Amino acid sequence: MNTGENIQGLRKVGDLSRSISVVLLMLHYYVLFYPELLGTGLTNRFSDRLLASLYKTGFLDVPVIKSAIIFFLVLSLLGVKGKKDKSRKSHIALSISLIGCSFYLFGHMALAVTGNLFLSLICYTTINSLGYLLLIVGMTQFARIIHLEMGIQDIFNSINQTFPQQQVLLKNEYSINLPTEFPLGSKRKNGWINIINPFRAILVLGNPGSGKSYYVIRHIISQHIQKGFTMFVYDFKYDDLSRIAYHHWKKNRSGSTKSTSFFRIDFDDLQRTHRCNPLEPSAMKDITDAAESARTILLGLNRDWIKRQGDFFVESAINLLTAVIWYLRIYDEGTYCTLPHVIELMQQDYDRLFSILRSQPEIQVLVNPFVNAYLNDAMEQLEGQVASAKIALARISSPQIYYVLSGNDFDLDINNPDNPKIICMGNNPQKIQTYGAVLSLYVNRLIKQVNRKGVLKSSLVFDEFPTIYLNNIDSLIATARSNRVSTTLCVQDISQLRKDYGRDLADVILNIVGNVISGQVSGETAKQLSDRFGRIVQPKRSISVNSNDTSVNHSTQLDTAIPASVISSLSAGEFVGLVADDPKNPVELKSFHARIINDHRSLQLEEQEYSPAEQIGNLQEKYVHDNYRLVKSEVSDLVISEMDRLLSDPSLRHLVVSKK
Repeated sequence: MNTGENIQGLRKVGDLSRSISVVLLMLHYYVLFYPELLGTGLTNRFSDRLLASLYKTGFLDVPVIKSAIIFFLVLSLLGVKGKKDKSRKSHIALSISLIGCSFYLFGHMALAVTGNLFLSLICYTTINSLGYLLLIVGMTQFARIIHLEMGIQDIFNSINQTFPQQQVLLKNEYSINLPTEFPLGSKRKNGWINIINPFRAILVLGNPGSGKSYYVIRHIISQHIQKGFTMFVYDFKYDDLSRIAYHHWKKNRSGSTKSTSFFRIDFDDLQRTHRCNPLEPSAMKDITDAAESARTILLGLNRDWIKRQGDFFVESAINLLTAVIWYLRIYDEGTYCTLPHVIELMQQDYDRLFSILRSQPEIQVLVNPFVNAYLNDAMEQLEGQVASAKIALARISSPQIYYVLSGNDFDLDINNPDNPKIICMGNNPQKIQTYGAVLSLYVNRLIKQVNRKGVLKSSLVFDEFPTIYLNNIDSLIATARSNRVSTTLCVQDISQLRKDYGRDLADVILNIVGNVISGQVSGETAKQLSDRFGRIVQPKRSISVNSNDTSVNHSTQLDTAIPASVISSLSAGEFVGLVADDPKNPVELKSFHARIINDHRSLQLEEQEYSPAEQIGNLQEKYVHDNYRLVKSEVSDLVISEMDRLLSDPSLRHLVVSKK
């Protein structure tokens, strides 16, 4: 034990050993100079007899006594303690020790330098003593620096922050498996990220360039298509992900029992896009479907309205658009129930619009507040309620959008067992506000049809998810698991999600997602993820230096497994995260901090095999503009015929709104 008595005893042993070493050194010099000292009176009869006895034992032989001197010197230096000094370097101490050892061991060569014995002895004594002193200095230096240098081998604590990760490949009919390489202590291990339950949703985070698409999203798409999933892909930077989906669809469709169809929506290249009506009448069962569609369109066009839901003017605009959608749904069995027809009908003057909407009893309750404001000449209020919706919808009034939205090449029920599909929809980063609202409507209607029982397994992949508005995304994540719907949300940062969806909903999404894969993120996102990954037991060592002693304390403590600073400095391809399991497939090691291993050469060869989208038909620009004019003409004819019907029927004439 490190008690005061033991320390004092150690010091006494060291002092005694050093004294013995010095005495033996002096005795060695005395024996060498003995012939020169005879007759000078510096010899003694008693000492001569003692030296004669020692000489017979061989102890006074030069190799033996010099070895004994070194032994006691080293023994005395083992207990040397003093104030540690970081400025002292081990290579300097080693150099001094080696020079001293050389002088001490080979100093006897000075005896043959001159013919004068006394002068040779003086040279030998000087060199030998200098070597002895240098040995003391060098070894003392070592005693003062060796322990401090051992403490700075892992200055970033990266070794202590490693932990065991899943090294076994766990596969099932739904799983996504990504090979990895991770550190464990000072070694590198091979492992796997096994997302065996993708139906608990997957959140992929990472700043631009962190490798979300290249290392994660592309494998989710390819592996799910290979396992027979139907799929929807929201491709923000069209057609980066669509080419991957299209390639693997062609590669795997021969093995499907039922042929899976591939469709794409692209507003920029009408030669290679299919057409789809998101307001398909057969998929709208009641007025609540119209209300959800109206909310999705307007909140997608006015993203700041997301945080103002419940506001009088916001809800008024949504109610009016709901009335228009449902009117077209029930008029002539939904012949004109498309978004282009909705936009054109919304642009009608108040007299005609309110009159024909009032003719349907189901939506009178939605229209009456607007009629009353109009008849009471509350125009300022009415404009606030209606004009905001009209202005927003006018932004998507274009021949290209009308052409895509007014067709009916496919339905949005991608996981229909009778007609499975893979659908890719492309956005344009330069037209986010225009295309984003329309795509939001597609997604909203698609989810309503996908999230039901008794259908095929499906995978929904959203690249840059905050660029579209998906109403009730939290409900989708919570309920889609039982319906075998895998949802993958790709987000750059939680702050981006909060900006577009609001803090409350963004926090809900982050907290209810079961599988999290994060590349480099920073700020509050990194802190939240670090807290979610938990703590691990880490060894700690502290060094205390004072003028007399240096103490080293070893301990263990619970510390952050993956600190926020580590998450904010991840390299491209390096990810941290947490996977979810299920009762049938428990996973013990859920957390990971690893580099995903991509076979870059194979992926490069695969990309060379990608084929461009097939041209749907020989579309003439004239037909697009003719379709645009046709929609306007149909709405105009509808309004005229309905107004004539109301005016010609005495029982309905009271529904006509007029301020005259």
